[in-house]
Formats: sequence, structure tokens, C-alpha cells
Amino acid sequence: MKRSFLIAVFLAIPGLFALNAQKIVTLKECYEMAAKASALSGEKNAYSDIWQLKDKNLAKGWLPSLDAGGNFIYNSSVLDMTSVLGSLPIPGIASLISPLPHEQYKITVDINQVIYDGGAIKSEREIEKAGMNVSEKETETDLYKLRSLVNGYYFNLLLIDRQKEILNNYLSLLNKRIKTMESALANGVIIKSDIDIMSAEKIKIDQQIRENEIMKASLLTQISDLTGNKIDEASQFILPSLSGEISDELLRPELQLFDLRKEQLAAGLKAIDSKRMPKVFGFATLGYGNPPGNNFFKDAFEPYYILGAGIKWNIYDWNKAKNEKVVITRQQQILDKRKTDLSDNLKRLLLSKKAEIENLNSLVESDSSLITVRKRITASSESQYNNGTITATEYLSELNDEQQSEINYEIHKIKLSMAEVEYLNISGKEIE
Repeated sequence: MKRSFLIAVFLAIPGLFALNAQKIVTLKECYEMAAKASALSGEKNAYSDIWQLKDKNLAKGWLPSLDAGGNFIYNSSVLDMTSVLGSLPIPGIASLISPLPHEQYKITVDINQVIYDGGAIKSEREIEKAGMNVSEKETETDLYKLRSLVNGYYFNLLLIDRQKEILNNYLSLLNKRIKTMESALANGVIIKSDIDIMSAEKIKIDQQIRENEIMKASLLTQISDLTGNKIDEASQFILPSLSGEISDELLRPELQLFDLRKEQLAAGLKAIDSKRMPKVFGFATLGYGNPPGNNFFKDAFEPYYILGAGIKWNIYDWNKAKNEKVVITRQQQILDKRKTDLSDNLKRLLLSKKAEIENLNSLVESDSSLITVRKRITASSESQYNNGTITATEYLSELNDEQQSEINYEIHKIKLSMAEVEYLNISGKEIE
């Protein structure tokens, strides 16, 4: 019997742990899950794939180009030396040279090879890479905006959990008080209305707990949808612990995006310079035709080839390159002004948030002192009620004030943590 009992206990223990186990959810995990669940999450990889394909194509600009072609030409008038040679005092010379054929046939393979392009291909590759960096940072910026949504759900859930904990403690206290009062009523020490006052308060607390549960279920559904992961009632949300002194250094992705766009424009400036550089190229033609190549006096199909090299240099472009550079310079100046404007706005937000943090710190400290005082007042009121010097309503009022001071303390503590997190988000720093 003892052995069977022990076996049953050991088998039940893992189940008990499973029932009591709570999944801990941190704010940083929610950020990461929301980013992965977003439709934007795959864009960075897509932009990288696109850039690699474009870069491969641009790099192939150094490979020779191969073009096949063919044509047929009919000339209404061709060179005929018969009449000219016939006038010469040489018998039979006119018959030695036949008139050129009116038709020409040609099939060719043309090969062109870049020898020097003035840096054009390199510049194009730099532009494409800069464009990829800009696109990736734009995606990162859009994903960063999800954090404000996550904050709202996460800290509201924290607040609801704390409120429920306080309400349950208060409800437990009321139940104990009602039991004590029922005993006192049976002994004729108090009247029935005193119990009714406490019972009414208990019903009100039950309603608040139910409202709390409904609101939490709604928020859990929303944060689960946002993060793409099932976060249930058993999940435990941890108040972020932010160590160290907060600084006003700005690392926002939007600011980095301005820098990347300037780099993209700088790559465009290099491309403009490369357009003005001389281009050297080689070419070859492998053909089969009639007449073969430029041998117009031969009326027969034969193979031929042409080899050559060339240089092309745009020595004057009517100030087009100069104007394009001015345009890019103006665009860079606009980006600088926008970056400065955004930095100033973010710094103002940081100053405002810093003042909010200082105020909440002060409230948390005073709340702690107030709770201590309220507990003493409640204890005194309980003693006075037991001695019959105050009514149940007066005692309940002091009890409510103590409960509200505890709720205010939790609200201010959570708001303080949220303000600190928002400060980090405004500055662009990561939470641990």
C-alpha cells in the first residue's frame, strides 16, 4: 500500500509542476516575435537577393558580348568597269572583269569587348548596393514602428495583472472580514447592515475582477496576433529592468536611413564622372557572305573576319554632367536639413520623456510612503470599528483608500518602466 501510494505521488508531481508552470514573456521577445510575424520581415532577404542578381548582371559587363546577324541587300546600281576598260587599247581586257553583283548576302557573329569603361560598371554596382542598403534600412524603420504597438499591449497586460493581484488580495481580506462579522452578528455585537456593506463591496470587487479578465483576454488575443505566437492566460509578463543611466545619444534607424541615402547620392556623383571618361573597346566580326567582307570583286560565298579596336570620348556634353552634379548636391543638402530637423524633434521628445520619468520616479517614492501611512490608518480604523467608535462605511472607506494607494503605486511603477522603454525607443537603443 505504501509503495503504491509513493508511486502515485511521484507520477502526480510532474503533472503538478506542469499545471503550475508559467511561460515567462519578456518585452524584447515580443519585439522580436512581432518583427518576424510582420509581412515586412522577408523584405530584407528579398532586397539582398535582388541586389545580388543585379550585381551579377553588372559584373558581366566585362564579358564579351556576342551578337549574331544576317542581311540581304539588293543594289539597283553597282560598279561596272566594262565600259571603262573597253576603251583601253588592250584587246580582251574588258572581259576580264565582270560587273559587281547586285545582290549581297551576309551572316555574321559580332564580338565586342570592353577594355576600359572609365569606372562606369564599378559606379553602377556601387549605386545598386547603396540602393539595397537604403531599402533594407527602410524596412528596418517600418519594423521599428511596431514597438510602440507592442509597448501598448505589453504594459497594459502588466497593469491588468497587477490590478488583478491587488483585487484578489482585497477580495480575500473582505471574505475574512465578512466571516469575522458573521460571528460578531451571531453574538449580537454588530448589525446586519454592516455585513451588507461589506457584501456589496465584495460584489463590486468581483465585478472588477471579471472586467479585468475580459480585458486581459482581449489584449492577449491582440498581442498574440501581433507577435504571431499564442500567448495565453498562463503567460507571465516581466517588468523590464533597465540598468544604467539613460543618455541622449540618437541611434534611430530613420537617422541612419538619411546617411545611407546620402551615400546613394554620392555613388551617383561617381557615376556622372565615369560618363565623361574615355571608353576603350575591341571588336571582331566573323562572317560568311557573298561578297566576302569588302572583297566586292569576288562573286562567291566565303568566310571572312574583321578585327579592330576603338575609343569613344564625350569631350563636351553641354554642361549636362555639371547640372546633374548640382541636382545631387541640392538633394544631399535637403537630406541634411531633414536629418537635422528629425534629430531636433527627437531631442525634444527625449527632454519631455525625461521629465516624465523624473516625475514618475517621484510619484513611486511618495506612493511607497503613502502606502505605509494608509496601512497604519486602516489598522487604526479597524480597531476603531471593532470598538464601535466608527461605522462599517467609514472603515470600508479607509480600506478602499489603502487599496487605491497600492493600485496607484503599481500604475506609476509600470508607467515609469514604460516611459523608460519609450525613452530608449525614441533614442533608438535596444533594451536588454
